[in-house]
Amino acid sequence: MDNIFSKKVEGIEISGIRKFFNKVAEYPGAISLTLGEPDFKIPKEVKEAMKNAIDEDKTTYTPNAGILELRTAISQYLLKDSIRYSENEICITVGGSEALLCAFNALINEGDKVLIPTVAYPAYESCAKLVGAEILTYKLKEDFSIDMDSIREIIKKEHPKLLVVSFPSNPTGAVMTKLQRDELYSIVRDEDILIISDEIYSAISFENHYSISQYDDIKDKVILVSGFSKMFSMTGIRIGYICASESILKEVVKVHQYNVSCAPSIGQYGALAGLKEALYHCEIIKNEFKIRRDYVYGRLKAMGLEVELPKGAFYILPSIRKFNLTSEEFCNKLLQNKKVAIVPGSAFGIGGEGYIRISYCYSTENLKKALDSLEEFIKELTN
Repeated sequence: MDNIFSKKVEGIEISGIRKFFNKVAEYPGAISLTLGEPDFKIPKEVKEAMKNAIDEDKTTYTPNAGILELRTAISQYLLKDSIRYSENEICITVGGSEALLCAFNALINEGDKVLIPTVAYPAYESCAKLVGAEILTYKLKEDFSIDMDSIREIIKKEHPKLLVVSFPSNPTGAVMTKLQRDELYSIVRDEDILIISDEIYSAISFENHYSISQYDDIKDKVILVSGFSKMFSMTGIRIGYICASESILKEVVKVHQYNVSCAPSIGQYGALAGLKEALYHCEIIKNEFKIRRDYVYGRLKAMGLEVELPKGAFYILPSIRKFNLTSEEFCNKLLQNKKVAIVPGSAFGIGGEGYIRISYCYSTENLKKALDSLEEFIKELTN
């Protein structure tokens, strides 16, 4: 055979986030601020529920869409943000990542146009490429909010089938304001377009959380993706969920069924206990992340970097354009010279060039060490 690989797979690359995380092993003693891996432990209630699930032999297949109790608990949890989905409009997935890929597979035909923000989490573009979509990008403003004029113009001209939004945002930390939500609604309501709203960081929002999913009259256009990796510090347990109208979810569940059959039963019972007994954990980590955010933001400003104050998630995206280095050159030099790993903005699309992403979900001690080294590096560059 001349070529045994799928062109769609060959057309994507390993995430730039993982690329720099993997490089850390080459530099013993290096500090990594690359991954979105909270340094908190899983709440004891979640741990006990998973242990009990094993002891009680709850280790068999669950329904494809997940256990009813968890879907009901998610439905009730979302109501606090005025988001209304019944248990029959929710499917439990193997993390938010599987939810995204299931949605793309269920909705997109070869050649369909998908509209993705730049900057954005790299999985959106990779998922779109895997299903053969044509990728379009829309701009963000300087404060990383949506440029609504950019969206309007592209929709009118290109007629994309699907629009992706993500708030709170990885990598920018931006959230959707009420004004932005209402403006986006006025666009979507009158256009023939679907929306995937990735809200995996919704529990870590330092301001009010607004979502396009809060509008009931466009439910047949909106697919909500979220999960428990960040809110209960259970990244390796891999439990996410997808919400959509029953007509859409029915097709999504087909993909999910043939992909994984069902999400891990033990993790589902853990997530259920989290929603019922451990929501206090979300407040603890949110308060701690806010302290870390303020510390990192203050340090970066003191270094003379242009940077927006994040309103959610646990990432910050300062500009390094004034140093006349590409973001990858900057991050490579920082790792080689100071043994600090961060992620180049180019990993998040064309709009990310000229920025670096710092994850502040690490200990204050490591943040201080890393920022001290970054400050030294910047002084050397300046001099």
